[in-house]
Amino acid sequence: MTNRTPDTREEAASKLPALHVLMAMGWTYLSPADALGLRGSERSVLLEPVLRERLKAHRFDFKGQSYPLSQGGIDQVIRDISATGLNEGLIPANEAIYKHLTLGITVTEFVDGQRTSVTVPLIDWADPVANTLHVAEELSVERPAGMGRYRPDVVCYVNGIPLVVIEAKRPNSSTKDAAMVTEGISQHLRNQKSDGIQDLYAYSQLLLSISGTDGRYGTTGTPAKFWGAWTEEEITEAEMQAVKSTPLTEAQRTALFADKPKWMRDDFDRLHSGPVLFTEQDCLITSLLRPDRLLDFTRRFIFFDRKLGKIAARYQQVQGAKAILSQVANQKPDGSREGGVIWHTTGSGKSNLMVFLTKALLLDAELAGCRIIIVTDRVDLEKQLAATFMTGGAFGSAVATKKEGETSKVQSGRDLAKRIGSGSERIIFTLLQKFNSATKLPECKNTSDKIIVLVDEGHRSQGGENHERMRQALPNAAFIAFTGTPLLKEDKTRNKFGPILHAYTMQDAVEDGAVTPLVYEERKPIVDINDKAIDSWFEKITTGLTDSQKSDLKQKYSSRGQVYGAGGRIDLIALDIATHFTENFAKLGLGLKAQLATDSKLSAIRYKNALDLTGMVTSAVVISSPDTREGHEDTDEAKTPELQTWWKMNVGNDAETYETDVIERFSTDGAPDILIVVDKLLTGFDEPRNAVLYIDKHLKGHNLLQAIARVNRLHEAKQFGYLIDYRGILAELDTSIQDYQDLASQTQAGYEIDDLAGTVTNVSVEYKRLPSLHDALWAIFSAVQNKQDVEQFRRILVPRTAEDGAGHSIDANQKVREDFYDALTKFGMCLKLALSSRTFFEDGAFDEKTIQRYKRDLRFFTELRAQAKRDAQETVDFSEYEEQIRRMVDKQVIGQEVVDPEGYIWVDTLGQADDREDWSDEKTRTEADVIKTRLRKTIEQDLIDDPYAQRVFSELLKEAILAAEAMFDHPGKQYVMFKDLEEQVAARNTPGVPDRFADHPRAQSYYGALLEQPAGAEQDEDVLVAEAMHIDTTVDDAVQTHSINPGSIEAEIRKALLPRYFKFLGGLDAANELIDQIVGIVRAGANKP
Repeated sequence: MTNRTPDTREEAASKLPALHVLMAMGWTYLSPADALGLRGSERSVLLEPVLRERLKAHRFDFKGQSYPLSQGGIDQVIRDISATGLNEGLIPANEAIYKHLTLGITVTEFVDGQRTSVTVPLIDWADPVANTLHVAEELSVERPAGMGRYRPDVVCYVNGIPLVVIEAKRPNSSTKDAAMVTEGISQHLRNQKSDGIQDLYAYSQLLLSISGTDGRYGTTGTPAKFWGAWTEEEITEAEMQAVKSTPLTEAQRTALFADKPKWMRDDFDRLHSGPVLFTEQDCLITSLLRPDRLLDFTRRFIFFDRKLGKIAARYQQVQGAKAILSQVANQKPDGSREGGVIWHTTGSGKSNLMVFLTKALLLDAELAGCRIIIVTDRVDLEKQLAATFMTGGAFGSAVATKKEGETSKVQSGRDLAKRIGSGSERIIFTLLQKFNSATKLPECKNTSDKIIVLVDEGHRSQGGENHERMRQALPNAAFIAFTGTPLLKEDKTRNKFGPILHAYTMQDAVEDGAVTPLVYEERKPIVDINDKAIDSWFEKITTGLTDSQKSDLKQKYSSRGQVYGAGGRIDLIALDIATHFTENFAKLGLGLKAQLATDSKLSAIRYKNALDLTGMVTSAVVISSPDTREGHEDTDEAKTPELQTWWKMNVGNDAETYETDVIERFSTDGAPDILIVVDKLLTGFDEPRNAVLYIDKHLKGHNLLQAIARVNRLHEAKQFGYLIDYRGILAELDTSIQDYQDLASQTQAGYEIDDLAGTVTNVSVEYKRLPSLHDALWAIFSAVQNKQDVEQFRRILVPRTAEDGAGHSIDANQKVREDFYDALTKFGMCLKLALSSRTFFEDGAFDEKTIQRYKRDLRFFTELRAQAKRDAQETVDFSEYEEQIRRMVDKQVIGQEVVDPEGYIWVDTLGQADDREDWSDEKTRTEADVIKTRLRKTIEQDLIDDPYAQRVFSELLKEAILAAEAMFDHPGKQYVMFKDLEEQVAARNTPGVPDRFADHPRAQSYYGALLEQPAGAEQDEDVLVAEAMHIDTTVDDAVQTHSINPGSIEAEIRKALLPRYFKFLGGLDAANELIDQIVGIVRAGANKP
């Protein structure tokens, strides 16, 4: 049989499959002619006869009797729902109709002469199948002023009201390498303009753009950048496949193809004569448009924000809210409610999730009466969240927002105590710190289980007294922590609040396009490592001082922290920042901004002055008051005239007004270009224009990941967020990501270990693998059963990655498919990168002839290749940023004191093994530095319960660092030395300690403690091993004996060991010193995660 490639045109590849799935889920098909007949004209978008029949069937109760609506009542409902109010604008009109849909329309009825008000529901929310569901195609709608017509491809009606509009496109363009789903989005945006078909979009609740194998969704007014993909977590693949495989009845097929050419039905029948696999388009339609899903989403997961317009929840917000509702519905045996953690990466919309939750709670019969307490640990976060709740309508009506929203913030500890004990407000905001004073008042107690506490940034401030006081005041409440970066050490967030209810990781957000990918560049000021430059700087600024004064000044500035803040260094970096921002951002005229993170308030002010002197950029400083400690500043820094004078001249007595003004101006096209901060605005600050973070402060752990997320918000002009590092935090970034990978792998839901590996988009030179792609293309697809089914071709290519023994990312399927996948998924990104990569064009293996040969050989697979690149999410549109990347790669250093590294370091490969033989010297030095930092942390933290090993390995690390300095020109030797030491530490091969404690790791620590004693070090190895094992047994016995009363464990250990080691070590002091070390080891071991 001759192979016949599938039909990839719009009708066959996208629209008909969509109609098939909708009809399989219970939607009744209407032809264009039938729909027009029900509408009455192309100006009308309602199916009025359908709605009238619905209203005729409605019954209302009056004094125990059931009555139908009068004709006048029905007419009133029709008039109200038909009056779109578009003269007020599309979004206000849509909001008014949304309220009609969700709340019903109130009419006046007369029963036996008695007047009564009746609220008429337009939709049966409780029983989705009780509604009348229609799907129409090619709905021709007249534009205003005789401008013609637009024809949306598919429209879904509920009870005659058009709730869903779908634009269907072919999978790939024949003229350009772009996802056609974006064309559908563009048409939706066009249709919503004043000269479009706003009459239809005034009713729409969900908008879909589909392209056969892909799909995105939004709602009325959603900007293109914010249309989202959907990842389904409840409906199984088997259920989706069952919907896709449901054959249409003969009546359905007849209706669907009545006005279509015969060949179209023949092709449809031929396709469905064999197995047909479901696609992302099918997943999107099933997840959102299955009748129960559509009504649930419309009712619970849409809200209107007074500033941002209409907002439809992203899938992680939907799943997060559902997970919370499910959890808090559960009660413990003591009557308290269950809690947990929502781990959604920074920038993914946790504030909006809280608004969706408060709305959903009102619709839950059991939880509708719950009060909500939102707890933060910073005034600026409280202000931001309260504003989101108010503009998002979380308080209900405009009246309720004004009445309750403006008074929802707790003013003092006494106010909090009163509200907790006897208040009735549904929503209140408070700072965690207020619980400290509030709980000292007797009225600060509420044992109700109808209280839900939402803790924002739950990774911070929750391990101490204030948290426990909060729990004490609200013993039966449900506590839900929201965090983008759970604390790494001991996993405190989960320990305090319960299990992780839902996780949405950095990798998820990047793949979904919910956040902007990040790229990293290190720029090295020479003064960091050049003693000669530092001495020269001191000589320059100390002219006129005596030798004694110079010596005193140099002593003060001899620490690295002081050198970082010295004016000369800041001047050099400020010039580099100004030049970098001007060349790579300002000149492009995209309206993007930057943040500069520095380590102290004095440094922030000096940066401001230095940037002003360049005359190239504008800047503003946002810091806390001089008498408030911030960053790593000296305690006496607040007294410096420089800081005091700046504060008095710029901020004065109204810091809040100053900060608000700066933030508002930062969000516009005008000044300032750069916002200079210390700690403030490095968390909880969400400005989409913020595109680059200049880093000149030490950051690590969750603080580091919180800070870099300031530039991951979506913006139309922003393809990447840039991290420009002047402090050398690469090793810390690697360590932090690795720690988060480990935490993700430990969560109960089994999240993959690479969930956090996608923090930064990788830009590399993988294009050299391309020659292996084209040789066996048709052979790779030999397993496809139905050559008419595009999805079966695509399924062969869909990446299903795993790691091989060497840590490389591989496809878990057949070897031939692995080779194809590796080349195919890398090709899309590298082809785009080629336009900004000089090395690509210099590589003779990729001349124009070779490229043309690939194109000729691929033919049909060219479209499939484009789809596969999007499946792997490695196609990146560099149209606006090729020039930026080229300039940043090729730009020469300005001045002698700031140098660029040899190319970029792309962080998503950190922690992953690759071929060291291919590393550059700079890459090798970087990896050695990463290991050095990791080693220091391992020794400090992981060996805390083995003081002897900790001391020995600390000395070995110091020696290795000194040796590495002498090996600067031999980075390979540096790397091997640190790698060998890391392996030695990991295996706990402590010099001087025998390898005889495999099953008793704590005994090895006790052996080291014995070696620390002069009398112990003189003993034979066998004797010390026996003593270490004796101590280990004694400690285990004490722990088991006193497990109920841990406070007695240490006393038992001392009692059991003192007589023995008084004799063994020859004295009471030595025995007590050893036992103190043993107790210390026991304590440290108990506190390790």
